Amino acid sequence: QVQLWESGGGSVQTGGSLRLSCAASRRPLCMAWFRQAPGKAREGVASAFAGGVVDYSAAFADGRFTASQDDMKLSLYLQMNDLKPEDTAMYFCAAKDSHPCSVGSVQEYKYWGQGTQVTVSS
Repeated sequence: QVQLWESGGGSVQTGGSLRLSCAASRRPLCMAWFRQAPGKAREGVASAFAGGVVDYSAAFADGRFTASQDDMKLSLYLQMNDLKPEDTAMYFCAAKDSHPCSVGSVQEYKYWGQGTQVTVSS
């Protein structure tokens, strides 16, 4: 079992920044960030293999979002810069103990946090 706790969400204006954190009860093989905007499907943002590389979904490869991890702290982070209103969503941390650790689909992840809300106003 893995428990996940997200934090760091909030309300910012366009162009602002936020840093999300996800703390795990133990370090799973793969941790990831997903987001879900109102009325839309949950989509993957980035994933991180324990002690290894970070993978980004194509839509998030423009450099505005940067995922990082601290395995000693059992944590995954998401630095979000130059935020836009379309980034408004609930952001979820997810985890699995299986390969591969590319971002993948929602169905691949067994463990989920409760989410943290990010609201970007224009």
